[in-house]
Amino acid sequence: MVEIKLVEVEIPEGCNVIVGQSHFIKTVEDIYETVAESGMSVRFGFAFCEASQKRLVRSDGNEPGLVQHAEKEAMKIGAGHSFILFLKEGFPINIVNRVQEVSEVTALYAATANPLKVVVAEEGEQRGILGVLDGMKPVGVEGEEDRKERKEFIRKIGYKR
Repeated sequence: MVEIKLVEVEIPEGCNVIVGQSHFIKTVEDIYETVAESGMSVRFGFAFCEASQKRLVRSDGNEPGLVQHAEKEAMKIGAGHSFILFLKEGFPINIVNRVQEVSEVTALYAATANPLKVVVAEEGEQRGILGVLDGMKPVGVEGEEDRKERKEFIRKIGYKR
């Protein structure tokens, strides 16, 4: 019998999170290198759920508190080969493509600072991610003023000219 569960991810103040799937413990070193080489002065913590052998949460990062937090959240999610990456003083938009290009990464489920819940399926000793609940549902469709505000904001923070 498969049981469906919601796991709420606690996102530390000022952080963004990326949740994904990979297939090999080499991911830990490769994600570390990817984030470190991104050119951002980002602080981060990463944790990966090993799916066989010792079945440990493997981790790394350059901010011990974020590494510990990633370990805690990875244990809560507990899905084989899943990973969680917390970023502080950096944004997913700046590295998400690089993370997707890591050869072991098979899927990304979320890259957000919004409230996040991970939908997991559990059957016996196995657990997998079905999807995520990211942020809140919409309350309407943007109008002209909202569109103008969106475009101005993107330019204000330097992502468009």
